[in-house]
Amino acid sequence: MADTFGPLRDGGASDGVVGIDADTGAARKEPIRVLVVDDHALFRRGLEIVLAQEEDIQVVGEAGDGAEAVDKAADLLPDIVLMDVRMPKRGGIEACTSIKEVAPSAKIIMLTISDEEADLYDAIKAGATGYLLKEISTDEVSTAIRAVADGQSQISPSMASKLLTEFKSMIQRTDERRLVPAPRLTDRELEVLKLVATGMNNRDIAKELFISENTVKNHVRNILEKLQLHSRMEAVVYAMREKILEIR
Repeated sequence: MADTFGPLRDGGASDGVVGIDADTGAARKEPIRVLVVDDHALFRRGLEIVLAQEEDIQVVGEAGDGAEAVDKAADLLPDIVLMDVRMPKRGGIEACTSIKEVAPSAKIIMLTISDEEADLYDAIKAGATGYLLKEISTDEVSTAIRAVADGQSQISPSMASKLLTEFKSMIQRTDERRLVPAPRLTDRELEVLKLVATGMNNRDIAKELFISENTVKNHVRNILEKLQLHSRMEAVVYAMREKILEIR
């Protein structure tokens, strides 16, 4: 069933700051280049209109299915691919791996009506950095694009709990035991990782732990280095699989 544009509602005007990173305050040299992928033409057009109002975001192309998305990603080399999960010819999850091969620097955000745990988990395994439901407001889309471009992972809060449930089921289904001790994280790094697992962003984690955003970013970077991983979401997957975090 094709997704519709209806649930994506206008959340208000942008703050109008041009070329400034929302998290770090540093000047952006170039706008964030976005490829929009959805089989619903009206939805694609709506996203283009919304994102055109953001001066630090540029829609450089669009595609109607996963196969076309791979070709466009290879030609355009976007910073962000904003892509639906279920499309004809080739779905978004299947296209993720191929897009990462032809455009390794591109970061993929799934934007979909699918709230199925399996789709969420498969998208992350395929290389998606974000998973958002189409019920979010338009200003949240641009905020998510900026956050992912800045190295963060984004996931709708309602899906974060489902992600934890899926990880718990995965752990319960396997009797595999670690052959090598897990890299040791500090107590503070474990605190940060647990909050990342709930879907919280750097700003919210900083407020929760009464530390600065820069300190949170440093902790996340140290966690990734210790675990030899590349994204926050990969760190959560690793932590759940290896039982670094206990899910109650």
